[in-house]
Amino acid sequence: MKEFKGRVVTPGTCSAKAVVTKAGFNTLASLQKALQFGDEKATCNDQNNPDIYGEPLRGNALVLPQTIGSTTGGMVLYCACAMKRQPACMLFTNHIDSLAAAGAILADVWLDDITMPVIDNLGDEFLDYVKTGMQITIKEDGVVVVE
Repeated sequence: MKEFKGRVVTPGTCSAKAVVTKAGFNTLASLQKALQFGDEKATCNDQNNPDIYGEPLRGNALVLPQTIGSTTGGMVLYCACAMKRQPACMLFTNHIDSLAAAGAILADVWLDDITMPVIDNLGDEFLDYVKTGMQITIKEDGVVVVE
C-alpha cells in the first residue's frame, strides 16, 4: 500500500479499480460510444490509446497524465457525468487542463446526484506505481491510497 497527495479539483471520496493510461486521454474519442450509442460501460473507444482501448471506464478510477483532443473535452466529460457513464474518479499526474477541469467542475456544481472526485498533481511516481486493476481509494483531503 502506498499513499500519494494531490490537489483536490472536485471533492469526494471513492474506492475503485484503476484503469491506467500513460498517454494523453482523448475525452471525445474515448467516450463517444458511451454518449452516442448507449454503451453503459463507457468502454474506451480510442484506438490510439492502446493502454486502455476496450477497457470499461464507468465506475473505474481513471489514472492519466492529462487529457488531449478538441475543445469539446469538457462538455463530453460533463455529458458522461449527466448520463451516469463517467469514471468513478479521475486522477491526473500533471496539472489538470482547463477543459477537463471545466467539465468536472460543472458536473460537480450542476448535477445533484453525481460525484466524480478529481485530483491532480499526483506526479510521475504515481503514474509509474499504479497498474490497471489495483484498488484505489480517495480520501477527502486529496490523499490517494493505492493497494
